Amino acid sequence: MNHPDTSVRFDEAAATITERSAVRTPTCGEALVTLLESYGVEYVFGIPGVHTVELYRGLAASSIQHVTPRHEQGAGFMADGYARVTGKPGVCFIITGPGMTNIATAMAQAYADSIPMLVISSVNARRELGSGDGRLHELPSQRDVFAGIAAFSHTLLDAAELPRVLARAFAVFESARPRPVHIEIPLDVIVAPADGMNMAPAILPVKPAAGANALAVAADLLADARRPLILAGGGAVHAAAELRELAEHLQAPVALTINAKGLLPCGHPLLIGSTQSLPDTRALVRDADVVLAVGTELGETDYDVVFDGGFAIRGQLIRIDIDAQQLMRNFRADLAITGDAQHAVSSISVRLHERPTPVAQPDWGAQRVEKVRRAVWASYDAPTRSQKRLIDTIAGALPGVIIAGDSTSPVYAGNFVYDPPGPRCWFNSSTGYGTLGYGLPAAIGAKLAALERPVVCLIGDGGIQFTLPELASAVEARVPVIVLLWNNLGYGEIRKYMAARDITPVGVDIYTPDFLKLAAGFGCEARRADTCESLAAELQQANSRDVPTVIEVVEAEWFARVPA
Repeated sequence: MNHPDTSVRFDEAAATITERSAVRTPTCGEALVTLLESYGVEYVFGIPGVHTVELYRGLAASSIQHVTPRHEQGAGFMADGYARVTGKPGVCFIITGPGMTNIATAMAQAYADSIPMLVISSVNARRELGSGDGRLHELPSQRDVFAGIAAFSHTLLDAAELPRVLARAFAVFESARPRPVHIEIPLDVIVAPADGMNMAPAILPVKPAAGANALAVAADLLADARRPLILAGGGAVHAAAELRELAEHLQAPVALTINAKGLLPCGHPLLIGSTQSLPDTRALVRDADVVLAVGTELGETDYDVVFDGGFAIRGQLIRIDIDAQQLMRNFRADLAITGDAQHAVSSISVRLHERPTPVAQPDWGAQRVEKVRRAVWASYDAPTRSQKRLIDTIAGALPGVIIAGDSTSPVYAGNFVYDPPGPRCWFNSSTGYGTLGYGLPAAIGAKLAALERPVVCLIGDGGIQFTLPELASAVEARVPVIVLLWNNLGYGEIRKYMAARDITPVGVDIYTPDFLKLAAGFGCEARRADTCESLAAELQQANSRDVPTVIEVVEAEWFARVPA
């Protein structure tokens, strides 16, 4: 993200902050808003409190829109959903103490899935830090609490530091492995004068390029491969065109993690899907003589959701990742390449085109992928196939839909069976940190990021009760998100898991309220569907409304009426 018009934007920023403050010296809080504008921030998610009101002093006069969740966890999940759709950081203003501990789960989910998020909080005045006096919202060391779930956590001790610290944050988002950044501003610093502050956005570094020698070696290995295979993760989400070109040139089967879904579109002959935890796909991976892993942790939540340790790579492994430390985790690479996925994949393709065309084994590529996909489909049980019809109905009724999911049965099924048409269209909290309650606020953030596209929250009756009040946030912000509520009357997946382990179910048969009445009480439209036809009709009607719609699907009724 370069800024060639820096001098012009500096003048504009200086003029803006002068207008807002009239003859008065602007505060650090006001300067923060202007700097965020200069970095292209569109939304701030937060709940104003006595310790953050000074962050809001310049907000009303800015171009930044504020969205008020009903819980700080919701603010973080909204920022997460916005970031997953746009690739830009979601920004939160969070109050000291309980506000920060409330958002911790959302930060941890974003950290696990490498999602850019900027959390700006207040903290007690400098002279009170670490005092233990029992002041309002006091933590012994707020920064230390959140350092473990952030790329960095910084206490702004001088207002003059603000431009440099923000530049560091946006450098992480633009040029490194994107993860949350936490900046806390003491109460006395928020109101400190910001005169003389450099208001120009920093010229950010580009993503690091991989070394030419390593790329040449990778090209040689792939050129000689008879059974090449590609594993791609969320770190390659911006390299869809390059990845597809390379896969087609090599005739290499491609398996995608959940956060990489859509890098190859639905129906592509080389697309295995996201079935790395299933036996037939694992056999294909073991048979590959060269495996190229791009932007993927090679971690449990994408490759071993059955938790049996059965995923194995026997061929030569080339790993490409922007995070050098990640290259040393999980699977040892024969060739480890640090650098941006888009640049690396493109460079390897260029080198391969300079060599004789690689020749894959005759029964490899699309032919083997087709066999694997047929075998995988045959292995699915009736509930999974029925839930595929649910997701296919969503995709068919709402072209271009973005589906933000929670940890719930149809999302688990969709992670295996659904192939979206493009990237950034399917994401959920069942990977990485694996929290409940994510889907609703994340869908709100996603809708704000793509107002012209339909956005569906796919969530269960247990998960929605974690963040149900965010329906009010959506109504208030005029965000017509569609909430597809899968109701199995409790924590159904955990109930089945307990029974499978011969544990008498306890704590899973929770009280289930009347969600349609609750939705109506929040100002939403409320409907029920139990067939593909009724669901399609309700989805299309919901997409034409300017208020959120909750569509309840009762699991038992769906399975009874929608055969596999």
